[in-house]
Amino acid sequence: MSAHSTTYQVAGVNSGHCKAIVSGALRELAAVDTVHVEISTGLVTVNSSAPLDDAVVAETVEDAGYDYLGRA
Repeated sequence: MSAHSTTYQVAGVNSGHCKAIVSGALRELAAVDTVHVEISTGLVTVNSSAPLDDAVVAETVEDAGYDYLGRA
């Protein structure tokens, strides 16, 4: 069960393909249970069993080719 839910703002997620790339990249992080990406707003909600390091989330999003804008 997810104990933590954090929402981030990500720019450039404009399609289902982009959504899949961002979701897949974030699901690879340790402790991540689920990822929900809202294409229309760029909001990405990550549910995890432990708190995530924002710097690691930022690096993961940037490495996937999208712009991490911070917590929403």
